[in-house]
Amino acid sequence: MLTAFLIGLFSALHCVGMCGSIIGSLTLSLKPEIRQQQSLLILYALFYSIGRIISYMLAGLLVGTLGQSIDHLFNLTEGLDILRIAAALLIIFLGLHIGGWFPQLAKIEQLGIPLWNRIKPYAQRLLPVSSLTQTLVFGMIWGWIPCGLVYSVLPLALASGSPIDAMLTMAAFGAGTLLPVTTTGILSGSVMTLRRIPHIQAAGGILLIMMGIWSLLLEL
Repeated sequence: MLTAFLIGLFSALHCVGMCGSIIGSLTLSLKPEIRQQQSLLILYALFYSIGRIISYMLAGLLVGTLGQSIDHLFNLTEGLDILRIAAALLIIFLGLHIGGWFPQLAKIEQLGIPLWNRIKPYAQRLLPVSSLTQTLVFGMIWGWIPCGLVYSVLPLALASGSPIDAMLTMAAFGAGTLLPVTTTGILSGSVMTLRRIPHIQAAGGILLIMMGIWSLLLEL
């Protein structure tokens, strides 16, 4: 879960362009009296991200349940070890991607486009949002937007060994993205400034690569 949290933390800076445009649209759609009150604006942005994290947790629960069902059906005694090795390799590739050295990983976002095209109209119907409930639901729909990093963390959740652990792994990933993505809609200039500092992304990428190599050595 620590690994998932760190992936979320550094990938949030890497993908703040996409996330920032979405939460920026939400912020602009709010009533002026909400935007003018900093406390209310923070609350709406927080509910937005909580909804997104709920969707991540649901995805983790689904893949964890699927993995457990396959394991029980075929009695794959070595399957979990193989998944953990694959997850360690994936962490290394994620580190390369977040560091800016392997942009091809983003191509897996195309896998989620058909699903997103089906649910996107429901999100658009909620704009402009006028309540915290609408904001939460909008965030839950936003959580299914095609994102290569989210898809890449799901195998890590699958390797955790149980549906609950998989759900908690995705929750940790979402928690890592919470602060940067939430503040994007409030302090967009500051967040974009951080995004333009290459050393931050490089440091995050190197850290994940080291963690992936360490995990791989433990499994081998």
